[in-house]
Parts: sequence; C-alpha cells; structure tokens
Amino acid sequence: MNYRIVLRYLGIIAFLLGASMAASLPWGLMVPENDMPHEYRGMIGLSLSILSCFLTGAILVRIGRNAGSQFFRKEAMAVVSLSWVLATFLGGLPYLFSLVHRDTGVPMNYADALFEAQSGFSTTGSSVFSELEDPAQLPRCILFWRATTHYLGGLGIMVLFVAILGSSNSNAGKVFVRLETTGKGIGPQTPVRRIAFTLFAIYTGLCAILATILFCLGLSAFDAICHSFSVVATGGFSNFNASAGYFATHGYRFAAMIEWVLILFMFIASCNFILLFQVIKGLPGKLFADVEWKTFCMIVVIASTVVFLGGMFNGDFDAFGTADCPIAGVAIDPETGNGTSPPSIALRQTIFQVVSIISTTGLCTDDYEEWNPLSYGIILMLMFVGGCAGSTAGGMKVIRFVFGWKILRMEGERSFRPNVVRPLIINGRAMEREAIHNVLVYFLTILFIAMSSMLLLVAIEPIATWDARDAGKRLSDSISAVASTLNNVGPGFGVIGAKGNYGGFSDVSKLLFVWLMMLGRLEIFVVLSLFHPSFWKKLG
Repeated sequence: MNYRIVLRYLGIIAFLLGASMAASLPWGLMVPENDMPHEYRGMIGLSLSILSCFLTGAILVRIGRNAGSQFFRKEAMAVVSLSWVLATFLGGLPYLFSLVHRDTGVPMNYADALFEAQSGFSTTGSSVFSELEDPAQLPRCILFWRATTHYLGGLGIMVLFVAILGSSNSNAGKVFVRLETTGKGIGPQTPVRRIAFTLFAIYTGLCAILATILFCLGLSAFDAICHSFSVVATGGFSNFNASAGYFATHGYRFAAMIEWVLILFMFIASCNFILLFQVIKGLPGKLFADVEWKTFCMIVVIASTVVFLGGMFNGDFDAFGTADCPIAGVAIDPETGNGTSPPSIALRQTIFQVVSIISTTGLCTDDYEEWNPLSYGIILMLMFVGGCAGSTAGGMKVIRFVFGWKILRMEGERSFRPNVVRPLIINGRAMEREAIHNVLVYFLTILFIAMSSMLLLVAIEPIATWDARDAGKRLSDSISAVASTLNNVGPGFGVIGAKGNYGGFSDVSKLLFVWLMMLGRLEIFVVLSLFHPSFWKKLG
C-alpha cells in the first residue's frame, strides 16, 4: 500500500470540498434584510469550514509529497472509500460552525452533522431537520450547501475529480470511475478522462435543464437550483417542510406541471448514463434494447398500476389535501378536513411516489403511509430495487434482479434436466460464472447486513423514541429505517415517514445510519475491504 499517494489524493479532495463550500457563500447575501443576522452566522460557519478544508488539504498534500507513481487497485479502493469518510467529516462542519438547530431549541451535535452530510453525499435524502423554512434555524447559505452535497455525491466525488482535474494515472482514474458508478458500458480501451467528462457533462447538463424548466414554471432561482441538484442526483433534499407537495398546497400556478417534470427527471436520472449518451449520439436503439432498462420500465408501470387501482378501490386518496392546505381540484369535506382527489390527481400522486421511491430520490407529494397495506408493501419492496446500473440512483440496481431471476430459471430447469448446460444470457452476451457468483454473494451480503443492522437498531434504540401509542411499531420502523438508509432512499415509515425525520433517533443509531448510507452508495466490498488486515499491508 502506497500510503503517501493515498493521502495526496485525499488532500486534493479536501481542497475540492472547500472550493464547493465557497460557492454557497453568495446565497447568504441574497436574502431580505431582516434575515441577514442569521445569514451572517451561516456565512461565518461556512468560512470556518472552508479554512478547515484547505488546512486539511494542505497537510495531507504535504505528507503525500514525493509519493511516486505506484498506484494500483488497492490504492484506488482506499482513496474512494476514505474520500467519502473525509467528505462526511468535513461536509458536516458547516452545520456545526453555523450553530444551526435541527429542531426548535435543539442545536445539532456532531452525530447530527455527520448524518446530514453523509445523507447529502450519498444522495439518501434522509434528514434530522424538522424545520427547513425558518432562516433562524437553518440559514439559506447552509441550505444551499446541503443541496450542493447532493450534486457532489450524485455522480461520485472521485468521478467529478477525474472529470474536472483529470488524473495523472489513467489506471487509477478508470478504477475510480468503476468503483463509484457501477459503470456498465465502460470498456477496457475507453479513455478514462472521456468517460468521466461524458458522465459529468450529461449530469451537469440535466441539472441545468431541470433548473431552467423549474424557474420558468415559477420557482425562484434558489429553489430551482436546489431541487435540480436533488432530483438529478436522486437525492431528495427539498427546501420545504412539505417536500415536493409544497407546490400543490401553496398556490403554484403550474404545480401539476412541476410534479410531472420532476417525475420525468427522476426517471431519466435512474437510467444508465452511458446509454443516455448513446441516445444523445442518435442511437436510441441501444437504450431500448437494454434488458435492464426495459425491466426497470416494466417495474415502474406494473407498480404504478397496482398502487393506483388498489388506492382507488380502498379510498387511499380520499384523505388527499386538508382544509389548511387546499389543493386546486380537490373538494374538501368541512367536517373531516379531508378531500377526495379526482383520478387524474390520484394517478399523478401514484406515479410520483412510485418513481420517487424506485429512483431512491425520496421526494413526497402525499402521505403514502395512509395507503392500503398492498401499496405500503410495494413501496417497501421498491426501496430495495433502485434504478439502473450507471445511474445516480441507489438501491441494489435492477440488473442484479435480472441476474437473480435468470439464475432461478436456470437452476429450476437444471433440477429436472441435470445434463443440460445453458449459459446465462444478458443483452445477447453469455455471462461468466464469476459474474453469477458475484451477484449471489452480493445478495447474501446485503441480506446479512440488513438483518444484523435491524436487530442492532432494535437493541440500541430506546423505546422512548416512539410515542406510547406507536411503541408497537418499533420493529417495523426499524426495518424501514435500515432499508431506507442502506438503499439511499430517504423516507421510510412510522417515525421516519413522509411527515417525519431521523432527528429523534439516538446518536449511536445515527452513526449506524451513516455507515449504512455509505455502504449503500459505494460498492459494499470496496468499503468492507478497509476492515481486512491484509488490505493495509505494503505488499500483497
């Protein structure tokens, strides 16, 4: 292990984080005069954080000087994993130095800051904040930094590093891109800088297009940019307490159009970016012929249909809207305060929530916990599926479920035709046994991590986290919390549902969630390798 070169790369990442924080400072000056005292506090916190990043970077680069050029896969794995650890620690500093509160009268501690930072970088979108719209609790410049963590983590910190700054070692750069993007379609002869820059251009272009559209539909420039970072990164951070439901309940003229636009871009961001590039080049057939993309579309259509029909039959959408937040087109019952939404609105809510969950974005326009048990179960299952490989979406990725289904069919046939040898075909190519083995090991590892984390959470989290009337939901809420953080979804059920947040969990539980979010964002074995003693040996 070449420790010096690892530290040198980490130092450059620290500089990149400091420069990104600096981009949030101007937003603190674009607020009403009565909010300026809070913004000054936020800008001071950001400035101290920037200095901390630059100081950390200078120290690491100095230690890593004269590192030589010996750089292999082991060093690349260490850089990728440790860059996310470093980003979590440095990215949480603005929340601490700005003295923001996660709840009224409750200042953030370091566990809260680590959770919020990792949730941003991993594009999970879970939050400890109960109030997002009060600048006294959360200054606007800090709110923009919170959205920026989605932008930095959506494509991958190291991918941005390679795209923007390049890499003196092409082998290292290619490993960086592969480890952070699950990059299907990256060939052995493809120039790594071209790959990274292509991904960066598509990613940033989608952010710019979405921000422009949202601005034209009535959002402020600040809100449009923040939500574009959130949606294209499939993160889920919103500037509003009501998440994406804010637009329909606060009189936005084009609220329905805004939601449809968000649905479209959440879907696009869940597609393989390499295949999107083929579409841009005028080769849409490569996308339409991809078995993973076709399976992803099929899951979205089937899930949306079942949830919509089940919801209409069970009256799930009869509680849509309230007298306090009237929505155009919804008739409010003065006795209950609830309203019955017409099929057009119900369909939009259904598709929005299905796409939001399977893309692991986690934005909400309705309280899906009020839906029937079947819809509830489908939402939970979609948390594990995720988007396509090579996208910004989290989850286990659709391609692994395609593999799993084909393996089951192959083994089922082998049970009554033991002499038949049939290769596993994906997109017209026969898969090697190693690929099949890797998928099976991945499923078993995810299952073990999920089950052990659920049991650990139930053991360490005090029952006081739940109200007396909800204490019986302790296990189900813990299951959804682990599923949501491990798959980078964001919201879950119960105390962390569409109307809740993670602020009430203990500090130990929050640190467990930080770990799960990082495992879910990176390839699991890349992170777990850090705990193998032989990984850190200089030889072997």
